[in-house]
Amino acid sequence: MRRRTLALAAAAALAATGLTLPVAATAGAAPGNSVRSDFDGDGYADLAVGVPSATVNGKAKAGAVSVVFGGPGGPGSSNVRRITQATVEVPGTPEAGDRFGGALTTAYVDDDKYADLVIGAPGEDIDARTDAGSVTVLYGTGDGFALANTAARGAKSGDAYGNALAAADFTGDGDVDLAVGGKDQVVANFNPFAARTERLMADRMGGRAPVMTTGDFDSDGRDDLAVAFYTQNQPYTQSHVQVHTYNKAEGAFGLTWSSDNSAANALAAGDFNGDGRDDLALGNCREIADENIDDPCGPEELTKGGGIHIHYGGADGLIWEGQTLNQDTPGVPGIAEKGDDFGNALTAADLDGDGRDDLIAGAPGEAIGSAARAGAVTVLKGGKNGILDTSGGADSVAYQQNTAGVPGTAEKGDAFGTTLATTDYDGDGRPDVSVAAPGENASSGGVWNLPGGATRGSTAVTPRSIGLPASSHPFAYGAVIG
Repeated sequence: MRRRTLALAAAAALAATGLTLPVAATAGAAPGNSVRSDFDGDGYADLAVGVPSATVNGKAKAGAVSVVFGGPGGPGSSNVRRITQATVEVPGTPEAGDRFGGALTTAYVDDDKYADLVIGAPGEDIDARTDAGSVTVLYGTGDGFALANTAARGAKSGDAYGNALAAADFTGDGDVDLAVGGKDQVVANFNPFAARTERLMADRMGGRAPVMTTGDFDSDGRDDLAVAFYTQNQPYTQSHVQVHTYNKAEGAFGLTWSSDNSAANALAAGDFNGDGRDDLALGNCREIADENIDDPCGPEELTKGGGIHIHYGGADGLIWEGQTLNQDTPGVPGIAEKGDDFGNALTAADLDGDGRDDLIAGAPGEAIGSAARAGAVTVLKGGKNGILDTSGGADSVAYQQNTAGVPGTAEKGDAFGTTLATTDYDGDGRPDVSVAAPGENASSGGVWNLPGGATRGSTAVTPRSIGLPASSHPFAYGAVIG
């Protein structure tokens, strides 16, 4: 089975958090280990949940990360650890507004069998630089975590380094590299053991965190970085989905593919048709600039309620012509309605072991009965033709909190499906799906685990179930997961 980077897509956080939250991507597993995010090396993947709104030592929105260790019963069946900037191993000091945990990713940075946790704190003040932002790498060990170091520091006030993160081997040297989102820019760290970064790309991003994921889109054996961003009247309107590739000869990243005028709230990489090439899915894709150039998100009617547009990999990179679907597509449960936000979160994994990745899409704005924005998640099966068959239909199933076997009840504002993650938490050899509902219980939040992407044996992790200390702001637990 070839190595490939899986993306974990995140949507805009609830208003209670005060954040617009990014994508997190997971770098490849350690040699000989198919389990990602296994921080303690016990063979079970672990779940990391960023809580940037958490109060720490009386400091509002200093931020924390909740690590829920996996086990035979999934996340929460083993151990839980809370990490803040007051934790011995972690550099810095908790301060109001740091938003430690504002972005997360995992990677095997130091090449041992323990996954390492990469944490963004976009509100971190550095000397006199307000909201410069920082990125911390916390190294896994047999008892959870050990030493940590700072991998990025914002150069000036307002840089907001760490508002988005992705990890992969961009240079092809066998070592993990980091892509760090900041305000109106993305920087790269080719040596996560040091804090030195260099500009990867810069453009106006509307004050939002860039949406990022990674995959080998040109089939050269090295991971590329996909970035989505848009602005409206700042001072102009634009929207882009771009692929940036590291050029060994020039020693720098270059723009190699672009879908101008398309905006996406989520990205996910996966081989949906099993041809050995990575494909790129754009979630909640729509045209912002309104220049009507080549329908960058597919037919306009298929963007109603949130549409997903997929560019498939070719011998020379992503192919422009792709597939577009929404909840009016045959085989997709539900009805496309304004505000559903179908595709606002995406992730990909081969859930059924057929050699083709499946696409998991969150619709946090979906109404369940009379419960507005209760949320839902849809598993779209990959096939020989991709996510859609030759007739334009999909093979899919949808889940929400009123589905038999899923804990809880669908309630107004739960936003089930806001963020998603996939990995093997219970050690049975199959990827599981984590679905977050940060609006659960008045924005206390929670994360649901669907073993193998199905409801049997589903469990939920909430701040109450793991005994998190009180916070002066709603936890919105699950708005950031990794």
